[in-house]
Amino acid sequence: MSGLNRKIIEIYREHRLSEIHKFIFEGLPVRGAVVRLTDAWVEILRRRASNTTHGAYAPPVQALLGEMAAAAVLMQSNIKFNGALIVQVFGDGPVKLAVVEVQSDFALRATATVSGEVSLDASLSQMVNVGKAGRCAITLDPKDRQPGQQPYQGVVPLFGEQHEKLEKFSDVLQHYMLQSEQLDTTLVLAADDKVAAGLLIQRLPMAGAGNLTGSAQPADEDQIGRNEHYNRIAILASSLKREELLSLDVDTILHRLFWEEKLLRFAPLQGEFGPHFSCSCSRERVARMIVGLGQPEVESILKERDVIEVGCDFCGLQYRFDAVDAAQILMSPLLATPPAPLQ
Repeated sequence: MSGLNRKIIEIYREHRLSEIHKFIFEGLPVRGAVVRLTDAWVEILRRRASNTTHGAYAPPVQALLGEMAAAAVLMQSNIKFNGALIVQVFGDGPVKLAVVEVQSDFALRATATVSGEVSLDASLSQMVNVGKAGRCAITLDPKDRQPGQQPYQGVVPLFGEQHEKLEKFSDVLQHYMLQSEQLDTTLVLAADDKVAAGLLIQRLPMAGAGNLTGSAQPADEDQIGRNEHYNRIAILASSLKREELLSLDVDTILHRLFWEEKLLRFAPLQGEFGPHFSCSCSRERVARMIVGLGQPEVESILKERDVIEVGCDFCGLQYRFDAVDAAQILMSPLLATPPAPLQ
């Protein structure tokens, strides 16, 4: 690739809004989506790099978190859910926890907790699954949760059917979708310091209330791995290379992969309707958390440090409460309710 072409690609990548493109294969029980996180992803990385406590992510951590972000947006775009979809990876390696949260309006935030060095060539298992203690959790947290209602959560280990360690996050999620949804799913994910992108292909049920034609279909076509249309399209999708996913626009990707298929595409979601960085932390939420510590603990902290400082790992904002602030929030009846967790 010439230097001029590289420059053109860099300009394209830096000035595009984050976007979601959804489509179905006309007449076939297969749907798909492509996500490209550009401005939203760069903002997440910028805030982390400007954090004087933690600093920028190592490239393998950055790649993992970016792939998780792209996957979470793809999953949220495929469900009708009023609330947050949260993807977490945690384990016994130097990456103790990686979290991505996507709201129903595609507001996005992400963070990772790293303890120790991560080598430049670290794999998924070396980062979070050293002793096979790694797990991936998918949580659906309703926005209007009823009293006593618990979020739905599914958890899978970071190894396959033969107990082999999985080294690609896409393989982890494909395994999760087979176990939890009983649906064939193909994911291609990639991320660097400019773009986090993903392609999802998924088989739809052919029989029952959710079928495409309304007519009865052979039962074996709905079995995992048995639908020949999905299998053909999945092979095409899997041929997409990492660099292509990161550098090519969506139209080019879809034409390159599926030029012989009939695609029905929907209007892309961009800007305020597409993926965008947003953090739900606030001074009030931090104040509720401080109230939850109890007056003796708050007074003890203030004796040692003069101020209580709480930083948001997602956006980097720092909240400071001195003795006067603490006294006011402890006496406030509006903050007497149980604290919401600051995630």
